[in-house]
Amino acid sequence: MRTDSSPGTLPAREHLPATDAGRPVLDVVIPVYNEEKDLQPCVRRLHAHLTRTFPYSFRITVADNASTDATPLVAARLAAEIPGVRTVRLEQKGRGRALRTVWSASDAPVLAYMDVDLSTDLNALLPLVAPLISGHSDLAIGSRLARASRVVRGPKREFVSRAYNLILRGSLQARFSDAQCGFKAIRRDVAQALLPLVEDTGWFFDTELLVLAERAGLRIHEVPVDWVDDPDSTVHIVRTATDDLKGVWRIGKALAAGSLPLDRLARPFGDDPRDRELTDVPHGLARQLVGFCVVGGLSTLFYLLLYSAFRQAVGPQTANALALLVSAVANTAANRRLTFGVRGRGGAVRHQAQGLVVFGIGLALTSGSLIALNAAGDSPAHSTELAVLIAANLAATVLRFLLFRAWVFPDRAETGPLAVIAASPYDRPCRPTAHLSADEAADAVPRPRPVRPHDTDPGDAR
Repeated sequence: MRTDSSPGTLPAREHLPATDAGRPVLDVVIPVYNEEKDLQPCVRRLHAHLTRTFPYSFRITVADNASTDATPLVAARLAAEIPGVRTVRLEQKGRGRALRTVWSASDAPVLAYMDVDLSTDLNALLPLVAPLISGHSDLAIGSRLARASRVVRGPKREFVSRAYNLILRGSLQARFSDAQCGFKAIRRDVAQALLPLVEDTGWFFDTELLVLAERAGLRIHEVPVDWVDDPDSTVHIVRTATDDLKGVWRIGKALAAGSLPLDRLARPFGDDPRDRELTDVPHGLARQLVGFCVVGGLSTLFYLLLYSAFRQAVGPQTANALALLVSAVANTAANRRLTFGVRGRGGAVRHQAQGLVVFGIGLALTSGSLIALNAAGDSPAHSTELAVLIAANLAATVLRFLLFRAWVFPDRAETGPLAVIAASPYDRPCRPTAHLSADEAADAVPRPRPVRPHDTDPGDAR
């Protein structure tokens, strides 16, 4: 695989070579804890399937999570008897810990894992890893919730699974359909950059991995699977669900605060067709317009609710000013994060101050409309006041967007992927450095800036 890349980015995806002597192309990890009964039939069945159907070299790694039964002996015996099978012993429990340990040390360019019960039909394994081998995708997951999937399981597990994925969609805006299916794969270069950001060592490991990958704009491929529930599963549903909800809260706070360095996961320009420049359309304008309209619609509803509440106690001008001030602060914060993709707290105070200037323009427009309404007739109806205010806010929306884009948040257009390529240091004139000191000469040489994660649309990553 190609390893050259700009600072802070992953290399471009490429098709893996057809032959790569000395190492397997695929490393399938089976994390186990006290699975002395199921381990041997699982490994033998998986090895036979891969030998018969998989066109590349492979390895099967049994990751023993501090088992206290005969699992380590069974794993060692399998590793001694079957070529391409090895075992790794961990002295601490945790599926996430096992996957992190094995994946971090593996030399295979494609890494996968599956549950020891083999609930997922193995015919989905080649479709799972094929997009990673071809260079099409970064991660791949089996989905039990896809239309083409065929699933046999009890109503309790069905309800828990669907409810959990609905929580992910509602709270973290996840767009992948099934976070919990124990059937996933990832490219090694992606794992090397992504694993250091994943904190969980248990069952939430999968979800955290996928959420961070999706937010960074990586492509996630989904494969419909045939899946049969294992009635002897030792997973504690209530405890696992509780830990998962704690993980969702932790990740949500980190994403809201912009504390995760997702820029290290960005792909270089041109790797994704969405990065290509559109004729006569500024880069990111369409997505910004959609985000601005959504935030604006919600802000308008918030403003009207506040105005109606304040109007019960004060006059229309005071109620309008208070409602517009509160909603303006919320609107600036929402547009800063969601529309223009600015993460972290840097510049937040300045952005809010500039947003208040924009608020002043809106206040002038809405206050002027109320003055004109009151001058036209005595004691206008409350519904008429609301209608006039809606019209005034719509009139100010276009100007607000232009000011946000050109004045409050102008840095995005200057540092996006297109600007990085267009403003290559080799294309820009340099200051003469013969008469400068060493430090001044170093500062005079332009340096390329890395692509920031908010310069792409991670919500559309598939």
